[in-house]
Amino acid sequence: MSAPSRADTIQLYAAGSLRAALNEVAKSFEAKTGHSMQARYGPSGVLKDEIFNGAKADVFASANLEHPRALSAAKKSGPVLLFARNRLCALVRPELKVDSESLLERMLDPSVKLATSTPKADPSGDYAFDVFRKADTVKPGSRAILEAKAQQLTGSPASARPPAGRAVYGWHVAEGRADIFLAYCTAVREALEQNPGQQSVALPDALAVGADYGLTVISGAALPAQKLADYIMSLEGQKILISHGFAPGQIERRP
Repeated sequence: MSAPSRADTIQLYAAGSLRAALNEVAKSFEAKTGHSMQARYGPSGVLKDEIFNGAKADVFASANLEHPRALSAAKKSGPVLLFARNRLCALVRPELKVDSESLLERMLDPSVKLATSTPKADPSGDYAFDVFRKADTVKPGSRAILEAKAQQLTGSPASARPPAGRAVYGWHVAEGRADIFLAYCTAVREALEQNPGQQSVALPDALAVGADYGLTVISGAALPAQKLADYIMSLEGQKILISHGFAPGQIERRP
């Protein structure tokens, strides 16, 4: 098979939490179709703004539904599909005693360093602040305390970047900048693989927050872009996402 033409090279803009999963999807897709893919991963809000400002993206895979819906509403993309689901977990430094039941108390402890991603720029930060709003119903006054103390360590263009190959959340915890980091459960799983002493703590039901991921094809994109979106939504594409810890979206079973 000859090398794909430039027109066949799909420009994917995708949330950083999807990097490992969509890289595997891309390999499978390229093997089946011959279409190559170039990916730019980063905070979904930042990527959305870049697309609004004319970035040459073909497909946008966001860690929320809001950002792709904004593009669709502005006629800059087609329909938005729910293609994956995630949840928020707490990544905890080694030896800090905390479980689901005591998590809120530990987050409120003045001696415990709490971290999130950056709201608006990165949906992970927005979801973390949703946790803080829920905390206020459990213990009134918690929201203000948590929002004031939470360090927004990643997710913005100005955020410190980890060394190559290091997962950002686990890196911050390992470097001592955070004792508890609210992050996607998939990201926490990656952090534990690189930092075995760190802990994953599930959020209690009263604080639990889910994350719905939205996919859209940018207006004017060539046919291969739609083929990639279809493949992500296919049973085969969804199986790859599930293998990386995501829950399935709206699986389209095609002949």
